[in-house]
Amino acid sequence: MKVLKAARVRTEEDKKKLTQTVGDMIEDVKKRKDEALREYSQRFDGSTRKSFLVTREEIQEAYEQLTAQEIEDLKKAAEHIRAFANAQRETIKPLENFSPAPGIFLGHRILPVKSCCCYVPGGNYPLYSTALMLVIPAKAAGVERVTACSPVMKGTDKINPKTLAAMDIAGADEIYAVGGAQAIAAFSYGTEEIPAVDMIVGPGNQYVTEAKRQCYGQVGIDFVAGPSEVLVIADGSGTPEIVAADLLAQSEHDPNAKGMLITTDERFGQAVIQAVEKELSWLSTASIAQKSWETYGEVVLTENLEEAVEITNSYAPEHLELNVREPEILKEKLYNYGSLFIGENTAEVFGDYASGTNHTLPTLRAARYTGGVWVGTFLKTCTHQSMTPEAMRELAPLVERMAKGEGLMGHARAAEVRKNGSLS
Repeated sequence: MKVLKAARVRTEEDKKKLTQTVGDMIEDVKKRKDEALREYSQRFDGSTRKSFLVTREEIQEAYEQLTAQEIEDLKKAAEHIRAFANAQRETIKPLENFSPAPGIFLGHRILPVKSCCCYVPGGNYPLYSTALMLVIPAKAAGVERVTACSPVMKGTDKINPKTLAAMDIAGADEIYAVGGAQAIAAFSYGTEEIPAVDMIVGPGNQYVTEAKRQCYGQVGIDFVAGPSEVLVIADGSGTPEIVAADLLAQSEHDPNAKGMLITTDERFGQAVIQAVEKELSWLSTASIAQKSWETYGEVVLTENLEEAVEITNSYAPEHLELNVREPEILKEKLYNYGSLFIGENTAEVFGDYASGTNHTLPTLRAARYTGGVWVGTFLKTCTHQSMTPEAMRELAPLVERMAKGEGLMGHARAAEVRKNGSLS
């Protein structure tokens, strides 16, 4: 392996101050509820809203600020995302009357959580696509109460109109104009205006992420996400400018985002580096993308694709692109990634917006143990069982012996009384 462009190694930041700040905010919201929410909203976002719940009139006003094309684009993207979410839901089936032994009947039900909050970030860009990615699979799963929230635009009392329209098109039952760590606390513990939910999903800044981490247990979460990532495997058969564009598409998210190329062709790797520099000379978001690329961008040369696969599986990237002659062969060898984009035609940004897969994905190697948000995120598999008297008498002695072996005599007694058919 040869490094053509090195990246700074991420170090574990001192999180003590962040942890304390967020913890104090959570406790404040738990104690003072809406009063605390209003103070934080005014301090951080300049919002003077008295009520956080967005009205139907506000939603209609948001639509009026969009062009017909913008509304149609949102609806078309939603159509693709909804179709895929519904197809995924059909693959998750209940199980009835499985019998491991005569007279024992086991099964499971697939049950949606009752309520969830879909957190849609504000920040540098209005990420209205995230509203579609979170609300639609929750609705497809059958969640009874799907809420959505987002910070207001700085200095206003309004959510970005595209974000608000996207939430409505996706089918949110309730929409709240509140963001930050205080929103996570509110939906976790509840306030006078905001009833608590069972699950919170969605990305956010370091304060939102830390609040989700601290509130986990009180509320379910999808995962703790970090800066965006893309890794491209290339054998030199593709187009350097396309790879460069895909690397910068992620780099522009955040100064801490990461774009990485692993290639078996040194000339191609150098050509991509040159293409990145050329695009940065005119890209309107270069102030962010350039910092990200210079700090965390990486280009690595490997002897062969097998080595590239090994490195990739170890890195477990959020987004993984296969820019190679025979991507289907390579696909079978890869197992750690958030979402896979096969072939040069399949831009990662297509998945970000409108192809139909979800863009809320694990980062910082979390793809080793979890996938991204999908309809199954909002579903529980809950087991049940029943048995005949004959099966009970057959199983009870086994359970009694195992319980006694663990020293749990109450467990053993619960089996014994059934075996004997009396409490004597």
